[in-house]
Amino acid sequence: MERNQDYFKIVSNNAILSRGKILISEPFLRDSNFGRSVVLLVDHTKEGSMGLIMNKLLPMKLNDVVDEFKYLEDIPLYKGGPMGTDTLFYLHTLKNVKGALPIGGELYLNGDFNDIKRYVLQGNQLEGKIRFFLGYSGWQDGQLNQEIEENTWMIGKGDVPCLMIDEIKNMWKKALGNLGGKYETWSHFPITPSLN
Repeated sequence: MERNQDYFKIVSNNAILSRGKILISEPFLRDSNFGRSVVLLVDHTKEGSMGLIMNKLLPMKLNDVVDEFKYLEDIPLYKGGPMGTDTLFYLHTLKNVKGALPIGGELYLNGDFNDIKRYVLQGNQLEGKIRFFLGYSGWQDGQLNQEIEENTWMIGKGDVPCLMIDEIKNMWKKALGNLGGKYETWSHFPITPSLN
């Protein structure tokens, strides 16, 4: 019996939290914001942590938010998290955006929005290059570490830039499966086990 209980226990992979790490929610997390989510940490300091949920689309488009994009082809808008939901964030692979914060793995956060608008309005490729978010995920000092100790999150392995090209529908399943072993099995659990 003891062995079976251990099967559902998250074993810390002892990764140090830092900017650019991937957080994967545990399979049975019942939370409208973070259930089955993959979060990219864009900052982790003594003051706290900030991340963007990579796999939750909003029902609106960026075209609804940025007037200059009104007549362009629909640009997806993601739910970055429950905080600052009136603030636009953008994650991108564009090296020449002034003031952009390097996240790691050739990914950058924000920077001069005029550079971004110019890139978009010139008709450049957006898929795999830029992702736009409303809101962010935030944790106070020590809060994220506590949630990891409580087995709410696993620290992912893998290539951070892949988050920009992976299909969001299967992103959580793939990220969890990449941890191997029992986590690969967990990735196949239904959202509501009683429906299995």
